[in-house]
Amino acid sequence: MKVREHIEKAQQAKKTLFSYEIVPPPRGRSVKDIVDVVEVLAPLEPPWIDVTSHSSTAFFQENNDGSIQKRTLKKRPGTLGICGVIQNRFKIDTVAHLLCLGFTREETEDALIELSFLGIENVLALRGDAPNFQKKARADRTMNNYAADLVSQIQDLNTGKFLDELEKSEALNFGVGVAGYPEKHFEAPSLKTDIQALKKKVEAGADYIVTQMFFDNKKYFEYVRQCREAGITVPIVPGLKILKSAAQLKSIPKNFYIDLPEGFVDEVQDSPAHAAELGKRWAKKQIEELLDFGVPSIHFYVLNDVHSVAEIVRSFK
Repeated sequence: MKVREHIEKAQQAKKTLFSYEIVPPPRGRSVKDIVDVVEVLAPLEPPWIDVTSHSSTAFFQENNDGSIQKRTLKKRPGTLGICGVIQNRFKIDTVAHLLCLGFTREETEDALIELSFLGIENVLALRGDAPNFQKKARADRTMNNYAADLVSQIQDLNTGKFLDELEKSEALNFGVGVAGYPEKHFEAPSLKTDIQALKKKVEAGADYIVTQMFFDNKKYFEYVRQCREAGITVPIVPGLKILKSAAQLKSIPKNFYIDLPEGFVDEVQDSPAHAAELGKRWAKKQIEELLDFGVPSIHFYVLNDVHSVAEIVRSFK
């Protein structure tokens, strides 16, 4: 089932969904790492699980002290295969992340055809992290420069328009999500211009938006208001991360270009040994406010803190 269909059914039932995003294990590790995470999430009956993609050397890692670090190691493999394992073993819909930068349009088409073979119906179209994904295409290959271009390519495939003529080819059938930034993308000169870029992605055919993590609900509420004023009508799913340690007060803003509320920062700095409990308490407060606001779904950036996420979601079941 497509994400948009999950959301529409939940809205009809006046129910809020909880979805999750996980990261493939590093090279040399087993898919068991992912299976162990999904086995914790599966009893929560997630409507879908996102699996991130990494084209080059950049990925985020949660360290033993709880800090989050951008690492520069070799490519993390397996997004397509992991989606297939989750969807076919656990019967949970998956959303495969696709990147513009680091992949040619030809590679993207191949990936989408493989995802279709696996029965996967959802993708999240992302530009990718420009400083880390520099890759010059061969003369006979082409690139998508922006997420809106990637969305357009996916929609072309949904109508049976492939890069080359394929004999007896059939149209693909993907739902498409895109990213939104309540505190604006760090490269955008203003929130207004960032929302205009988001609108282009929606006009290209995106079904829904999932936001970057935020810790201040007021910024999400204002973001939704401005998006609606700009004519964006698709669902805007809020993304949350549960603070795990005092070290993340520095690493989260540094890596994700967001601000943390002063009151929350003061609490954690006054009692750093209790940062994990304070983080869970803050997340519960955020969820309560988002539920009152009537959000269609709440999306958790799990990284490797799956047990905290599961504990909080169970409290709302």
